[in-house]
Amino acid sequence: MSSRHHIDDFMRGRIIGKIEEGRKITNVAREFDIAHSVVSRLWKSFKTTGMCIRRHGGGRVRSTTPAEDRYIVLPAKRNRRTTAQQVANQFLAASGKQISRKTVARRLRGGGLYARRPVVCVPLTRQHRTARLQWCREHHN
Repeated sequence: MSSRHHIDDFMRGRIIGKIEEGRKITNVAREFDIAHSVVSRLWKSFKTTGMCIRRHGGGRVRSTTPAEDRYIVLPAKRNRRTTAQQVANQFLAASGKQISRKTVARRLRGGGLYARRPVVCVPLTRQHRTARLQWCREHHN
């Protein structure tokens, strides 16, 4: 993992403003405690494009849109017993777009739905319950 700290837009504007005032890149970099190369690259980018906004990088394009993500979560919330594969099949029938079971599972996780099984516990008898209640009353403070 790289430890990169991106400069926010306000700071970028201040840096550009200092350079436009006539200050040297080295002095500006020292003032803001930023590497000379970062300030130099920012200034060069500003001169060529006229903007100092950070372009957000690439990455793989998502297979579903936010609206489709909500559509995937909806049938799973309506029927909590459906599997991710069944939701994927319903989505294929509705939209004609093929998505994998893993994609559906990720979207459901993003929507707050997780595949969990209830823990099987030994049922408590009446004696257990009364003993617990008595213990709680004794130790409530």
